[in-house]
Amino acid sequence: MKHLDQKEISLIVGPRQAGKTTLMKCLERHVNENLCHSVFLNLDIEKDNVYFTSQEQLIRKIKLEIGEQGYVFIDEIQRKENAGLFLKGLYDLHLPYKLIVSGSGSIELKEKIHESLAGRKRIFRLNTLSWEEYVNYLTDYRYEDRLMNFFSLEVLQSKQLLNDYLQFGGYPRIILEKQIAEKNSIMDELYESYLYKDLVDLLGIQKTEKFTNLVRIIASQMGKMVNIQELSNTLGLHKETINQYLWYMEKTYLIEKVTPFFRNLRKEICKAPIYYYSDMGMRNFAMGLFGHPIPLMQDGFLFQCFVYHRLKELTQHTSIQIHYWRTTNKAEVDFVLDNTIDLIPMEVKFQTLTRANPGKSMLSFISTYHPKKAYVIHLGEEMHRMYEDTEIIVLPYYKLPELLPKEVV
Repeated sequence: MKHLDQKEISLIVGPRQAGKTTLMKCLERHVNENLCHSVFLNLDIEKDNVYFTSQEQLIRKIKLEIGEQGYVFIDEIQRKENAGLFLKGLYDLHLPYKLIVSGSGSIELKEKIHESLAGRKRIFRLNTLSWEEYVNYLTDYRYEDRLMNFFSLEVLQSKQLLNDYLQFGGYPRIILEKQIAEKNSIMDELYESYLYKDLVDLLGIQKTEKFTNLVRIIASQMGKMVNIQELSNTLGLHKETINQYLWYMEKTYLIEKVTPFFRNLRKEICKAPIYYYSDMGMRNFAMGLFGHPIPLMQDGFLFQCFVYHRLKELTQHTSIQIHYWRTTNKAEVDFVLDNTIDLIPMEVKFQTLTRANPGKSMLSFISTYHPKKAYVIHLGEEMHRMYEDTEIIVLPYYKLPELLPKEVV
């Protein structure tokens, strides 16, 4: 809403069905309530498409609907060929119209618009529902201003909410549906739409079966180092093709890459990335686990993915980078937050710890890099201890928003 008064194009991007159109409609309602004129056009609607044959045609339509000034909402802009250049031309005409534009995470939208609209846009990424949004909705917003108290007091209910979130993820349509069978049908539709609309059709991927197999393999290896050569051998694809497909999956918001932290190139593994799915429900569906109890071998990686997304939320709009740490001696730390001044290592345990005793890998990291603080995220209570000159904080998962910003900002 604050950006509605700015000249730059407000560009809303994110996964398919995350709620971009709903958000656009909310913004349009806000504009109309303030007695401003607006027009809403959707390129998924055939009758709206005709106005995008040229910039002149679109301007004529806008003037007809709202006169000489107002707000123009354009949904699903990735359907427009050369969308970036089209919007750049509109912007550079210095028209008295504010553009609010949305589109799913296609290469057309992510890359060409980035190039064409340099200095002309502000990007807002809409993800699927965050943990707080999820909990607030399912508790009727009764504890919105005191979630920490809710989590610490209602332990069993909080754990059940967490388990459901790890299993079903944050797609709004999935959360709104109560029946498991219907959740499955909706996720199947979302999954197929992603594969065959965002990627196969739009990008012209020919080897559909091998691509979908890659999607499943990355789901099964979430939180583990990915060896491109092994993937190449397994799928019968060139390494360059594997890298290209993984890049497509990132740019369309299916997965996110975490790179290794290193300062000693001889001892630490510095090439293999780790991938996390942007939505845990989508990841579980790709593995055939959606709607079923999560196996014990998988729940730890899902919790790790959960913590990763919490860290991403808390460190956005900062210079902080999130890495992982592995050495050739197999010492490993799940996350390392690097703000160039200090390092914050973090282990993730999907269990209730009774003592503030981190593993040997964390102690090895502390001895090597001497951070001021180190965290172990778990399901239980907060605990503290010192190791060498580092304070080790065993932190309940729900307290990340309370403590982390003070350490990294």
